[in-house]
This record gives sequence, structure tokens and C-alpha cells, in this order.
Amino acid sequence: MKPTDPARFLDALPEATRALVCTILEAADAQEVEVYTVGGPVRDLLLGRPVRDVDLVVAGEASDETSVDPEPSLAPKLAASVGEDAKVTRHERFGVFLIRMGDAAVDLAQSRHETYAHPGALPSVASGGLEQDLLRRDFSVNALALPLSKAAVAKHPKIVDVSGGLAALKRKQLRVLHDRSFHDDPTRALRAARLAARMGFSISRGSRSALRAALRDGSFGRVSGDRLRREWVKLIDDSQLGVDPSRSLRLLSDWHVLAVLEPGLSLPREAVAPLRRLGRAVAQPPWRAARWRAWISAMSVWLAPVDPPLRRRALARFSVRGDVAKRIVAFPKSRDAWLKSLTKARGRGAIDIILAPLSDEDLHALYASAEPTARRRIARWATEDRLRRIPLSGDELVEIGLEGPMVGRALARIRTAFLDGTVTDREQAIALAREFARRSASTRKRTMKKKSTPRASRVPKPQP
Repeated sequence: MKPTDPARFLDALPEATRALVCTILEAADAQEVEVYTVGGPVRDLLLGRPVRDVDLVVAGEASDETSVDPEPSLAPKLAASVGEDAKVTRHERFGVFLIRMGDAAVDLAQSRHETYAHPGALPSVASGGLEQDLLRRDFSVNALALPLSKAAVAKHPKIVDVSGGLAALKRKQLRVLHDRSFHDDPTRALRAARLAARMGFSISRGSRSALRAALRDGSFGRVSGDRLRREWVKLIDDSQLGVDPSRSLRLLSDWHVLAVLEPGLSLPREAVAPLRRLGRAVAQPPWRAARWRAWISAMSVWLAPVDPPLRRRALARFSVRGDVAKRIVAFPKSRDAWLKSLTKARGRGAIDIILAPLSDEDLHALYASAEPTARRRIARWATEDRLRRIPLSGDELVEIGLEGPMVGRALARIRTAFLDGTVTDREQAIALAREFARRSASTRKRTMKKKSTPRASRVPKPQP
């Protein structure tokens, strides 16, 4: 772990982000205010990991106030002076400013401290000093501040460490800052699992004791399902960084967090390998999907082995409702039916008929759950056949004489033949369409003739 300074931090940023941060620092130096980068960016820089997100804090005066300060004095002034090319959005509740310029985005906030009305509640935020801001954070490795502006460097030439975060980094250990940390915010347990899996860290003995106390005292019961679901989304999104989601879930299961969230909930052994495959698919998708919600796929895979009643209760605990919940509940039966059909499918057109109606979420979950042969078929369809377009449009079928539902059926017939290779160009597609139209017309005539011809009445045979 090498020492760091503002120049090294700026060099580690993507070019667009570096330009935006430098613009903010120029404005900070002109106003002689202290600006620090805090939390994850400092941690990742010290670990030699890529720095993706930048969180900046404008240091203010320490305060004993406990009421929410909706308008801290320094951060809004600095955000407003960044420049006309920047777009500034304020998140009212916490006084955080999102500053965008081109492809870059930076969070800017006033240093603050927090109070909690009860375990599991969202915090009440008031402006405070830099040390107060660091001490309100989740783990000591995230309670580090690197001075960036001239005023900050003059006051703190080195990294500000108020809770032993540098030592914890060397030990590769996550440690909460006080014994009631998990009582105040139980979702920190989910963040601990994410960070431990991402960085290969362990949780300290004292932090495990603090977590057990929060579990015992029922603190997790007061956390809303919406907050749990948002943490679940972040856990799965970490797969984009190459993190196996089953590792985070294994930790939550071993720590008894899952069982406290919903009795009986755990990480089924049958879900581990599919979740690992899904994580790899999130990191390097084997097919192109415009927008798909990986957390839905992951929840489908995770809950597939458990009994339906527990599956429904778990979804309710995470506030997953509506059509998404119905799809996750139905996924095990749907998965088995799809895989059975894939096994029997002959030809690429038949596979297309099975897979084309699936949502991207169901498709990824199916891929993760399938055996190698089926996975190869799914991946081939997704990377090749899904993107292929038949050489004939619906408007052209109408010109030929097809109408109504027949157009859709004809397009499906042509697509199957096209993927199977029996139709290769527009002329062959037109010929197949005309043949389809002729047969359909003939079928309709026979059907109409049967309907219009009355059944012959049965005449009883004369008795001898």
C-alpha cells in the first residue's frame, strides 16, 4: 500500500472525470475552501484498484446540532461556481450535489454528521466537521479522507485517518466504527458482504459481535423492503467488477442475516453454480441485451430451489411485487419447461420459437441454470440467431395478399425456415409466403364448406 497525494489521485482518474475534478478544485482554491475525496476512492487508490466513483466533501465547522440543516453554506456555493458547462443536481434529503460535465459525474457534499431516530431508520443529517463526517461512515477503511484543494492540503498534508482505517486496510479487514453501527443501519451488513467478496476482506471479531447483537435485538426487522432491494441490486451489480454474487450471499447466510430477514432463507447449494455463471454473464454478457435487470435474474436463480411459500415470503420481504414477483415465483416451472423443449428442439428455427418470447431477465436466468449443451444453444441463439433479420417484411406480405393474423404466422414460418437454412434469400421467402397464402386460403375454403353443409339426418332403419 503506497502513500498517496492529490497528484497521484488525479492521475488515477479517467480523463473526463479528472477534468471535472480539476475544475471543481480550481473553484475551491479561488474560494479558499477545504475539499477532500473520501471513502471508497481513497480506499481503492491505496489498494491499487481502479478508481471509478469520486465523492468530494467540503469541510465545514464541527457542530453539536442534531436538526437537519437543509442549506449548508459551503457546498452549494462551490457547486454553483463550477461553471456553465456543468449540470448540477441536488438530492434534497442529504444535501448531496451531483455535478455532471460531459461523460463525467462527481458527488459533492458538505461535511456532516448523522443521528438515527430508531434502529433501521434513515438518518437525520446536519452539517458538521470533517472528523464528524468520517466517523458517521460504515467501516474504518471507508473513513479516510485525502486532501485535494490547497486549503485542505495546508491543514492536512497527509491522509486523514480518524479510526484506524489505514491499519485495517493492511490487515484486509472490515471494522465498524462503533458497537451500535449495525443497530443504526442494518443494511451495513449487506454492504459488508459486498465489500468482503469484492476485496477479499474479512470482518473483524468486534464487528461480528456488533452484528450478532443487532440480529439478536431485532434491528433488521425495521428495515424497509425497498432499502433491502436496493442493496440487493448493488450486490448483483458488483458482478460487473468480476465479483461472484454467491460469495456475498454465502457470507450473509453464514452470518445468519438471511435467516433473520426471512426465517428459513439461506443460500441453497443448488443455486451456487448458477449464480456464479450468472455473475460471469453480467461481467461479460454472452449476448447483446439493450437493458436488462440482472437483479431479477439473480433472484430467480437464488430462490428457484426453495419451496414456493418461502419464495413468495422472501419476495415480499424485499418488496418485489407485481409482474416481476409472478415471474420469479413461476421461474422454476417455466425453466423446466423451457429446458425440456430445448432438449427436444430440432433445428435453429425450433430453438428460436422457444427462446424468442423470453424476457432478457428470464433468458439470463435460464442460461445460468442450464446444462452445457443447453447453454451452448442459448448462447448461440442470443449471439447469432436473435439478431438475424428475415429478407421479407410484413408490409410485403400484405402486398402479396396476406392479412390479419396470417401475416404474423407467415413471418414466423419464414423465420423458422430462414434460421434452418431452407430459405436463404428474398425470392425464396416470397415463394414460401405465397405457398403459405395458397394453403391457408385452401384450408379456409374447406373449413367454410364444412360449416355451410348441414349434417345428414339419421333415418332409422325399418324394423323387420
